[in-house]
Amino acid sequence: MTLSDSEKSRLDEAARAGWLYFIAGHTQDEIAKLLKVSRASAQRLVSLCLAERLITFRLEHPIAACMELAARLKDLFHLVYCEVVPTDPAAPLGAAGIAERAANILESTLRSETPVIVALGTGRAVRAAVERVSPIDCPNHQIVSLVGNISADGSASFFDTVGRLADRTKARHYPMPLPFLMSSERERDQMLQIDPIARVRAVAAKADLRLVGIGQMDQGAQVRVDGFVTREELLELMRLGAVGELTGWAFDAEGGVIKGGTNLRLTSIPPQVPAKTLTIGAAVGSAKVSAIRAALMGRLINGLITDETTAGAILQP
Repeated sequence: MTLSDSEKSRLDEAARAGWLYFIAGHTQDEIAKLLKVSRASAQRLVSLCLAERLITFRLEHPIAACMELAARLKDLFHLVYCEVVPTDPAAPLGAAGIAERAANILESTLRSETPVIVALGTGRAVRAAVERVSPIDCPNHQIVSLVGNISADGSASFFDTVGRLADRTKARHYPMPLPFLMSSERERDQMLQIDPIARVRAVAAKADLRLVGIGQMDQGAQVRVDGFVTREELLELMRLGAVGELTGWAFDAEGGVIKGGTNLRLTSIPPQVPAKTLTIGAAVGSAKVSAIRAALMGRLINGLITDETTAGAILQP
């Protein structure tokens, strides 16, 4: 049975209310204010979302505006995979929505009966996605890190994800036991020749799925905030034209990997150019628009998970 436009609109509103309630964690009073409806209407919309099974433990109803944005991004950048989630008006930088969708693709990949290899970057969005993965018993699969997880002071990154996902899935896992940066290019090359490190990189090279965060390259850059690069190293990358980074690899406005700066000493596995493995970037926020667009233009990723507001900004001429 074909739905009328008014029925579709009503289901869209119910789906938004359901997302705000079950995924973003808002109260019905807050939802009423965000959607500019009465509290009774907000309650009815949440109830309708449940009654129509638009949401189970994940949002199943594809909101029309999100679908349209995803289709435009796929066509423009020739993507293999694209998901656009609703923007939470109260938390426009919140990662709950993209984390939920990233968790969904992780789970669907790891439920395969055929052994698979999942390679993970680091960062807040990837960490949040891993935390949402339901426990699965899949010891035949492998999980491997794309990034050295030790900072300059010797501490491990809080946002390391491989061990956490292995805990939830019982999959064999391969961390990257290296400093994020070495002191010189020569030292980096020597370290990569060590047999256990070479084995980890060989596993990563065969990955079926890469899930990575995309970082901006400005004064608020996560690699700087988290202590992986110094202020001077960040400024040097910016002078070289860097607008973003993917697993630490800095790239310019056209998606070209920078041939200098910290890239010369980086231990992370370099991105495929163009991406051949399904490589999904998960990122949201106005500060990351330039970085996401550049990664798409340079074909450093062939999949994207973002939100409505960010997707609209990426598509702006």
